[in-house]
Amino acid sequence: MELLKSEKLWFLTNKEPIKPQLIDHLFRHHYGKMVSVLTRIFGLSHLEIIEDAIQDTFIKATISWKNTPPEYPEAWLTQAAKNRVLDIFRKLKAERKRIPHIQSGMEAIAIHDLFLDSEIEDSQLRMIFTACHPELAPQDRIAFALKTVSGFSIKEIASALLTKEDTIKKRLTRARAVIKSKAIVFQIPQGNALPERLESVMEVLYLIFNEGFHSNKKDILIRKELCAEAMRLCKMLFKNKETTTTAAYALFALMCFHAARIDSKTSIDNELLDLRHQDRSLWYFPLVKIGDDAMHKAVDNESYSCYHYEAAIAAEHLKARTFEETNWQAILKWYRLLYDLQPIPIHLLNMAVVELQDGRHSESYTLLQQLQPESLGQRAYLYYGTLTEYYIQRKDFPKAIEHIDKAISLVTNQLEKKYLEKKRLSLLI
Repeated sequence: MELLKSEKLWFLTNKEPIKPQLIDHLFRHHYGKMVSVLTRIFGLSHLEIIEDAIQDTFIKATISWKNTPPEYPEAWLTQAAKNRVLDIFRKLKAERKRIPHIQSGMEAIAIHDLFLDSEIEDSQLRMIFTACHPELAPQDRIAFALKTVSGFSIKEIASALLTKEDTIKKRLTRARAVIKSKAIVFQIPQGNALPERLESVMEVLYLIFNEGFHSNKKDILIRKELCAEAMRLCKMLFKNKETTTTAAYALFALMCFHAARIDSKTSIDNELLDLRHQDRSLWYFPLVKIGDDAMHKAVDNESYSCYHYEAAIAAEHLKARTFEETNWQAILKWYRLLYDLQPIPIHLLNMAVVELQDGRHSESYTLLQQLQPESLGQRAYLYYGTLTEYYIQRKDFPKAIEHIDKAISLVTNQLEKKYLEKKRLSLLI
């Protein structure tokens, strides 16, 4: 399990006690890896005990590192996870004679090997595909994957999936129950079972990235660590010849294109900036190049997924040197193809926004009339924000204020709320 260079430097130079947020970061970075490896060792039937063991490991780290942080925390966590192997055996009331064999025999070598980077990745792929098993209900799959693979809390999963925490608890309980009752095997599917499962896997990775790129949390808009986690997991698909597909490459390209713009989404004062006002010199074009390379592999055949079209839309924005040079007609073409493939409300709303940006007010309004705000869930404020812009362009400022007030009342993220409040103030001047 590789520790980031910045983390190593911090631990080698910092003499202060470890801060809780760094423990949180390490938890996020290593939880899914540890759960996956231990599940491979002990089996899915013991998943809850395994998750408890990993929680215990991080609680122990929080206490042990309070005054004396280890020089290499990643190595500490790895060793602690290995030690928990024996603890789990005891909890499972394993035969006493088996414990010495694990400590010194062939089983000990096998367990050690499973903590090699290549085996960790294989274990995580198995966990992702297990989470997306067809025996699990679609909504349960996503919640279970976010919990076991990426270490999301129940609150974070509820936020990402726009639902209640109690609902998520029930989904996780159902998923674990089905895994036990159906004796689901911890493996990557083969043959005809693979394509459908891979589609669910990519949907989960897409959700993880989206929660990082545009978080539903109240006080944070961007969560870079989630974007990085989604990209890391997506890259794992390419390392296995059975899971390498053009759609997976398109999804990775989409992530690269969006991630390249992250540093321009907020100002130095931590204010939200829309695309028109973003500093394009902050866009990270080496990452765009990586996305371009992935996109070339994504179009090896003419079978295009929703990720192909979303990546094409993101690429159009990156091509424009200024906001005014944006090719809105090309973006609208991609959105129409996307909507044909995936007719969901958010794509219809985005088409309305594009029509508006290109000055076609009536076409935009016609699309907005086809939408019900509640169909957008927690993103309903975007509907009223778009109507606000429509009325601004029509110079109907009373109507614009009426709709921006609705948007402000519905938005939960504080940065977005401040953005809308600032825009409202400009309408009064």
